[in-house]
Amino acid sequence: MFNTSSFSDVIGNLNWSVLTDMLLAVIPALICITLHELSHGFVAYKLGDNTAKNMGRLTLNPIKHIDIFGLIMMVVFKFGWAKPVPVNMRNFKNPKRDMAITALAGPLSNVLICCVVLFIYGLVYLPCNLAGTEFAGSLLYAVYITAYLSIALAIFNIIPIPPLDGSKVLFSLMSDEGYMKLMRYERYGMLLLLALIVTDVLGNPLYAATEFVFDKLFIFAEWGSALSVSLFY
Repeated sequence: MFNTSSFSDVIGNLNWSVLTDMLLAVIPALICITLHELSHGFVAYKLGDNTAKNMGRLTLNPIKHIDIFGLIMMVVFKFGWAKPVPVNMRNFKNPKRDMAITALAGPLSNVLICCVVLFIYGLVYLPCNLAGTEFAGSLLYAVYITAYLSIALAIFNIIPIPPLDGSKVLFSLMSDEGYMKLMRYERYGMLLLLALIVTDVLGNPLYAATEFVFDKLFIFAEWGSALSVSLFY
């Protein structure tokens, strides 16, 4: 016979904060991946490639950029990816150079987002803590995790393994023959990345690198906090 009291005890003892944190991270993750992919497409467009524009990827609509599995990875493991923006490097005047610039646009946009959002985090930190409400606490966490996910996405994408952005920058320094040969194996790169992350071969160094860079960029939060104090207190 089903014991309702035991079931209630189990439910009551669950750590719901973990699930709540994951749910609160969904929108920040969508913001990070949307602006990341939009940056790729916009820079490619400015360099002469209309592919992303013609396919409707120059948009702030996150649905156009979502890779469900990549989004889940971002929310759960803090490292993930979006649906890659299509780029036709044959439309560039200098294909390999412009491809490298296009690839760098995504991670650089995430670094910028992290700096701006950290400043906002510092700006609202004291007001949210003084408010002392659950909503204020959730809002503060959402701002914080947006900054963290953004820099995590930047660091993850500079890894020089296809199909990540770092590989396109690295390959742009190679000969045309070598570049095209390595790009043939792009489809297998994500499987390799997943294996390295799951086995912590890559996961632990990624977390360490993210924490290090995030800590250095946290000065923007301190500047925001200083401005908040001077304006309101």
